[in-house]
Amino acid sequence: MSANNGQQPSEQESREVAEAARETEWTAPSFVRELFLGNFRLDLIHPYPQQTPEDKAKTDAYIAKLRPIIERVDSDEIDRTGELPADVVQELREVGAFGLKIPEEYGGIGLSQVGYGRTIGMVTSKDGNLTALLSAHQSIGVPQPVKLFGTPEQKKKYLPRIAKGAISAFALTEDGVGSDPAALSTTATPTEDGKSFVINGQKLWCTNGTMAELLVVMARTPDKIKNGKPIPQITAFIVDTRTPGVTIAQRCRFMGLKALQNAVITFDNVVVPREDILWGEGKGLKLALVTLNTGRLTLPMSAAYGAKAAVQVARKWAAERVQWGQPVGKHDEVAQMLGGMAADAFGIEAMAEMSSALADQAQNDIRLEAAIAKLWTSEVGWKLIDDLVQIRGGRGYETADSLKARGEKPIAVERMMRDFRINRIFEGTSEIMHLFIAREAVDTHLSVAGDMIKPGIGAGQKLAAMAKAGLWYAGWFPKRLVGSGQLPGTYGEFGPLAKHVRYVERTSRKLAREMFYAMGKHQAKLERKGKLLARFVDIGAELYAISCACVRAQSMRSLPHGRDAARLADVFAKRSRMRIRALFAEIGNNADESTYRLAQDVLKGKYAWIEDGAIQAWPDEGTGAPPAPGAGSAGKPSERGQLSGERVATQVGAGA
Repeated sequence: MSANNGQQPSEQESREVAEAARETEWTAPSFVRELFLGNFRLDLIHPYPQQTPEDKAKTDAYIAKLRPIIERVDSDEIDRTGELPADVVQELREVGAFGLKIPEEYGGIGLSQVGYGRTIGMVTSKDGNLTALLSAHQSIGVPQPVKLFGTPEQKKKYLPRIAKGAISAFALTEDGVGSDPAALSTTATPTEDGKSFVINGQKLWCTNGTMAELLVVMARTPDKIKNGKPIPQITAFIVDTRTPGVTIAQRCRFMGLKALQNAVITFDNVVVPREDILWGEGKGLKLALVTLNTGRLTLPMSAAYGAKAAVQVARKWAAERVQWGQPVGKHDEVAQMLGGMAADAFGIEAMAEMSSALADQAQNDIRLEAAIAKLWTSEVGWKLIDDLVQIRGGRGYETADSLKARGEKPIAVERMMRDFRINRIFEGTSEIMHLFIAREAVDTHLSVAGDMIKPGIGAGQKLAAMAKAGLWYAGWFPKRLVGSGQLPGTYGEFGPLAKHVRYVERTSRKLAREMFYAMGKHQAKLERKGKLLARFVDIGAELYAISCACVRAQSMRSLPHGRDAARLADVFAKRSRMRIRALFAEIGNNADESTYRLAQDVLKGKYAWIEDGAIQAWPDEGTGAPPAPGAGSAGKPSERGQLSGERVATQVGAGA
């Protein structure tokens, strides 16, 4: 049986498990992947993909049914008590809210990805706790993997039950396992007759875990032996929480999302029939990754609708609040924040909806689009919410209950901030997203470079690899020097926005060249340059965002708000271009190395003296007492970002 016996896996073992779970083939096009390679494939996203009239009508009708339920919810009461009202959950069951993406043939609503995103977004604009309930269930819980990978028998058994309101959860994270699945300690041992598996272990941060009837549980099944070497196998099981041995050990509580039904779940000799394996033995991590390709699209749409609500509050307050003889929105610094919020809200929705629409088309590989949408919208959305708090001032920091008690409108801006913060962690922290995206973005370069960048190979092998790579780059690199973005008349159909579209084309080639230079300079060490890789990813994200905003605005030209959309896209693109310039400047002028070296000394306790005088928040082990002044723990140095390593595999983050 594969088990780590409490020992952490080696770096190489972690890499191998992660790489085995990756989707290594690109059988369908990807706009973002081509961006990183310096190919501006505008045809992949333009014209802007629209919902079909039938799907839009179905979505609109369902939202009209769900909206009154959500509007009646007392979100301040939910935040105050930390509980979801049973009658609200039951109403959600009755209107099919737990089967939004389940096909109608199984009793579900059958919404598209865009329709689902619009629906969940509407919920988010009122209450993030309900979003977490519905989205964790449908994005990473049982419905999506069963729909994608379930056998006909599993679909018939589980999808109708789920559509009627059986809540589900996803169980992967463990106390010592976040982004490193090789350290998984929960085991699934086959019974002697081979008809069942016995699961033992404990899972942490299972969103919906306190309410779930069904779980997707990741566990280690027996190793496969390849060339005499054991290969860890991680398998996904459908587990009914009524099965003997399943115990909710604890409910976890958080800074925001006070009613999040998040649990520690233990499995003590839980017997699961073999027919409840999802997809097949050893395919658990790959299943999680493929599921997340669409699953993590919920967060961008939630961010988009959270941004809508934030802009509304900021707009009304900035017009109503008068200081120094005029509304605060007239003062330049506040106006800059307000205008930026509106432009960013447009950009966030453009990227979120575009990525969902590409998923609906089912002709693109959207793993990078989904990951970048999750990363970028959560980061830009967080800045947007922070600006809202700043515009509201003291009232942004004050609770809704306190505002109400003294006769003011109970607008819960501080709750919005607490609830939004998890988006940078849920379904993959921003740092994990950077590493995952970087790994995929440089995949072509890694394939071409081959033995040239492998450590420890002989000079002859390296020379042969260099010759092979040189031939490929001789054809590739010149094409990254000149392109259509340098011609003033190109992309004329975009009108005033054409200059931004040309900029994306030019800058995508510049990004590809910079990544090539970095590969040549750092070679195998590039995977250790996490901050450098993050800058490349962030540039690509901004280019994707500009593209989405411009294409969306262009699609709205003939609509009533067409001119306004173009103006929003223009301001958004100008601000995004400023961020891109700063990121490029930091590639060659930064403090990365000195900061990293300093951090390693901080880890060793060398700078613990800067903590002197503070009451220590981290007590000594076993004593409950604060550490002595100047004391520090050598500890294990934190690992730097690794492209092909342990951090690529799961990206599910807290709450998954």
